[in-house]
Amino acid sequence: MLSIGPLTLQSRLILAPLSGISDLPFRMINKSFGCELAFVEMINARSMSYKSKKTKQMLSTAKNDRPLGVQLIGCEPRYILRSLEILNSYEFDLLDFNAACPAKKVTRRGEGASLLKNPKKLSSLVSLIVKNSRLPVSVKIRTGWNSQAVNSKDIALAAQDAGACALFVHGRTREQYYSGAVDYAAIREVKQNVRIPVIASGDILSAALAQHMLNETDCDGLLIARGALGNPWIFPQITAALTRKEIKENFRYSIKKLIEIMTDHLESCVNFYGEKIGVMRFRKFYVWYTKGIDNVRPLRQKSSLAKTKKAMEDLIHSIASLNKESVRV
Repeated sequence: MLSIGPLTLQSRLILAPLSGISDLPFRMINKSFGCELAFVEMINARSMSYKSKKTKQMLSTAKNDRPLGVQLIGCEPRYILRSLEILNSYEFDLLDFNAACPAKKVTRRGEGASLLKNPKKLSSLVSLIVKNSRLPVSVKIRTGWNSQAVNSKDIALAAQDAGACALFVHGRTREQYYSGAVDYAAIREVKQNVRIPVIASGDILSAALAQHMLNETDCDGLLIARGALGNPWIFPQITAALTRKEIKENFRYSIKKLIEIMTDHLESCVNFYGEKIGVMRFRKFYVWYTKGIDNVRPLRQKSSLAKTKKAMEDLIHSIASLNKESVRV
């Protein structure tokens, strides 16, 4: 079990908010495989304040989409306050403040990982959010801005003192983006120095790497990001590894199951966005779902040009002709 403020979870595995990915169809596929808590895509406080149509769609949810978290990014108090007024009318279970996004378009505005360079400002913003949100507030951080400024312990303590009820820690600096070695020692240092739950992130791409993260950091939970791209099987695989139980039959990977899941995901995308946008959104998922399948390149190339639901469905079912019954581990 994992407790984050008043929220009690049976699973220690959480699906990360992934920009351009973590929409309702993606979340529901992963929840059908045992993911308990997921997040909507990262929401920009300024965009939220202007009530943009795109942002409203990103906040869309469904009856079976709970518990559900929302991640906010920003650095200007006035926009953060406006966005909190809007978010308080939604049925979310956790609000995460992002101080980890490494993208240049984000950090040059003083948002995301840029806040790692200014612990006092980060603390002030977290305090503001805690005081004005009806939801428990967590904070996502990295180990530091670069290898010369690894300050995750100080940042974590500042966030805790400001009222954060949990920390999500990505084990890399902003300078590393998503490459290079994960700094397990830095995550462990955070865990040893705070009283609130620490959920670790970084290269959790398999059950073995999930177990390694837990062993090296003694963290309370795991944040699954890239490991879930085209691979909802990662949730039952990690759960089975941690509990030493067999994976249930309906969670096992096979080409037949893969085609079934891809078809369901495509259907959900089309229903949610309409056929044109839904098919376009699904193109990248076709590539992720077919990772590791031999001789799939021609189908992938065709999927990048598919414009109709029928065309994409045909490409999904064509996977069966490759006769690859491998098991993902």
